[in-house]
Amino acid sequence: MNNGFSQVGDKVAINNKKRVVVGISGASGAILGIELLKILRENPDYETHLVISRGAEETILQETKYTVVEVMDLADKVYDINNIGASLASGTFKTEGMIIIPCSMKTVAGIACGYSDNLLLRAADVTIKERRRLVVVTRECPLSAIHLRNMLTLAEVGALIMPPMVSYYNKAASIEDMNRQIIGRILEKFSIEVKGFNRWCE
Repeated sequence: MNNGFSQVGDKVAINNKKRVVVGISGASGAILGIELLKILRENPDYETHLVISRGAEETILQETKYTVVEVMDLADKVYDINNIGASLASGTFKTEGMIIIPCSMKTVAGIACGYSDNLLLRAADVTIKERRRLVVVTRECPLSAIHLRNMLTLAEVGALIMPPMVSYYNKAASIEDMNRQIIGRILEKFSIEVKGFNRWCE
């Protein structure tokens, strides 16, 4: 009997949930990807599909108090980055778009060149070719001319380049508040409201 539910990994998901693909690459700022997953987990209308790079696994352990398994548990479904035949590799798998947070310059370069040798890069490539929303939360400083050219290439095909810039006007009282403000701006691009997100002059 069809009860309106389908099995996703080892979790049950409602069929009419909106899917958001989340990629976490090896750039510094792994906590941003973790906090984004936590916020989306609180929203019953959305379902997260996560790909974590090998570099990101190392960064999570170096920068945060979380284990990689704990981060994976925040998502509705997790994919092996080497599984190039996973559902995310096809444009027929319907999603609202993809967020890569944080996004390393290596990942930016791979997407810009169409070099889809893993599932994270392929999912981004699919998002672009299907003209879905791709938000790339780039982390690097300073930026070289190579980095800038690659980001321009992504912008020219419709990706949103959103470095995690600190907003001073909201007078964040903690790093957690600062992170939530950054994530609020990112999820706004998917029309997802984040509690505690402060808008200018509101």
